Amino acid sequence: MKNVQIPYDLFVALVEYHLAYDDDYAEEIRQGLEQKLDALVRHELYAKYKTAPTAEEREQARQEYLDKRGVFPDFRW
Repeated sequence: MKNVQIPYDLFVALVEYHLAYDDDYAEEIRQGLEQKLDALVRHELYAKYKTAPTAEEREQARQEYLDKRGVFPDFRW
């Protein structure tokens, strides 16, 4: 099982939400977890790009990674 690190503020918000039953943190938690999930997906795509066995798979993973990063096609090589 992999470990995932989260920012301290997100951890505190999760503790407050679950242990203190403070629903005021729900939106902050949702945004923080979405950002973390996006970062994990980008990391997986980058790793796939770097380790793909064929040039075609590398290029496909590179394009997916750049799409996720929001890099416009005009700025790509």
